[in-house]
Amino acid sequence: MIGTLNALVELVERDPAAPIDAARFAREHATTEYHVRRMFSALAGMPLSEYVRRRRMTLAAADLVRGAPSLLDVAVRYGYGSVEAFGRAFRAVHGTGPAEARRSGGPLSTQPMLRFRLSVEGGTPMDVTITDRPALALVGHAAEVPLIHRGVNPHIQAHIASLPSEEHARLKGLNDTDPAGILAVMADIQPDAPEGSPLTYLHGVAMHAGSAVPDDLDVVRAEAGTWAVFRSSGPFPEALQQMMAATATDWFPSNPWRLRPGPSILRYLELTESHATCQYWLPIEAA
Repeated sequence: MIGTLNALVELVERDPAAPIDAARFAREHATTEYHVRRMFSALAGMPLSEYVRRRRMTLAAADLVRGAPSLLDVAVRYGYGSVEAFGRAFRAVHGTGPAEARRSGGPLSTQPMLRFRLSVEGGTPMDVTITDRPALALVGHAAEVPLIHRGVNPHIQAHIASLPSEEHARLKGLNDTDPAGILAVMADIQPDAPEGSPLTYLHGVAMHAGSAVPDDLDVVRAEAGTWAVFRSSGPFPEALQQMMAATATDWFPSNPWRLRPGPSILRYLELTESHATCQYWLPIEAA
């Protein structure tokens, strides 16, 4: 996977103005667009589209400072149909307009060319189980919340707090398959969504796909397939979020699996204000 991501970076560098056909690139590298975008975003810390935009504006700024003949020439060179559209994109990255940058030379915000590497020094073994599950109905109460990578998500906390205490017992009574117990389900996340993007959070339980679901509950469907179940135990939420990040930085690059579309599931085995033991379920397929 590391080689595939570096090949994608090189594709961007060959012609920064050209649209990136991520689906075609993924097919040529025997993987899926979904997995490529998820891994790029996780390892680079930004979506592929944002990296491409920042690289274009970095190179465009260099052209302007070196004395490009006109703003329109630079705009067209980097794939923009007008000086106005180019100016908006330039200002969003650099905080200044292209004309000002050409006159003053900066300050400019530079996006270096990425290089992905896999480090095996000081690695921590990961506790993971591979399991096949039939189709699931994840049933409960859903809300749209923003994606937050670090720290407690207050929007999720508020959603859970809004549920009556007796509703938790009711949900547990509906649970008729693994994973057991109350679950935190994240769905409808774009593969390279930046922080702050909307996602569906469902507080609920797992049921057989054919089980009868009460009309007042929301449902997230999970297709039959293979899941990687990671176990985490430690300070909450730091240990959990470090383990989530390590699935992308350590586990997927060194194992013959890739992500497939579907919700991710958190199952809390033990939870206090400062400590959690939990399972993190990710839908996967053979790479």
